[in-house]
Amino acid sequence: QVQLVESGGGLVQAGGSLRLSCAASGSTFSRYALGWFRQAPGKEREFVAAIRWYFSSTYYADSVKGRFTISKDKAKNTVYLQMNSLKPEDTAVYYCATTGTIGLVTEDAGYDYWGQGTQVTVSS
Repeated sequence: QVQLVESGGGLVQAGGSLRLSCAASGSTFSRYALGWFRQAPGKEREFVAAIRWYFSSTYYADSVKGRFTISKDKAKNTVYLQMNSLKPEDTAVYYCATTGTIGLVTEDAGYDYWGQGTQVTVSS
């Protein structure tokens, strides 16, 4: 069992920054990767970024490359998503998720534990 708790969402103006945190607890040693996904109203959930737990590999959606950075602090069992140059189209509920299965980290179907989500709203 793994528990994930997101924090750091809020309201920000376009061009601003936010840092999301995802604190993991439980059987984190069994994790292959942690990822961030988002879901805007009326849209399907989409991949944002992912990081492998025991290696340094990172993955990003094209829409956030160069603006978002995913990182981890293994000592704190926490993954971060630094979001810069935010745009109104980044507005969504952001979810942290983790998978213990080696495979495509960009597909939400491969993730077995999810956080409750945190709202990010970017005003124009």
